Amino acid sequence: LDEICQDLGVMSSLYTVKGVIVLDNDGERLLAKYYDESYPTVKEQKAFEKSLFAKTSRSNGADIVMFEGITCVFKSNVDLLFYVFGSATENELMLASVLNGFYDAVRMVVRENLEKATLFQSLSTVLMILDEIVDGGIILETNPATLATVAEKSSSSGSKADGGNSDAEKIGNALTNAASMFRRHLLT
Repeated sequence: LDEICQDLGVMSSLYTVKGVIVLDNDGERLLAKYYDESYPTVKEQKAFEKSLFAKTSRSNGADIVMFEGITCVFKSNVDLLFYVFGSATENELMLASVLNGFYDAVRMVVRENLEKATLFQSLSTVLMILDEIVDGGIILETNPATLATVAEKSSSSGSKADGGNSDAEKIGNALTNAASMFRRHLLT
């Protein structure tokens, strides 16, 4: 497969996602996570986000755009724009899968209208969802129900500060965390 990809001039890679961004309806960054060095400084990231917003802000619903050497899928909602982008040769369906999984999981966790205020109220859980869906540009999970469940369990166990957990629950959590760290270590 690698020889075929090289013959076609395409690099096969697990590193699918270059970044995930959430902007408000004024184009201001609410959340951004970049997984490569395409935009190494905050200044370059903000300039990219401003250009991306200018190109996509007039669109309603979900869409795909080729822009500055990237493939970007995005979805707008009330006062938020969600973006997932990869290289220009990246499969749009893979990126859309990440976008839809992230968006739907956040909607499940918020349990209200997904808008700027509710996003901020659940920001730590939203960041947990993002960490569960993509790690270092590698797609780990896209099922929104699984993502929402894992994020809610993690945020609720963190808020208990282990006060009410039994020994069996503590061991189970430790094993789950160890398995997750091992899996991530193997992928990097």
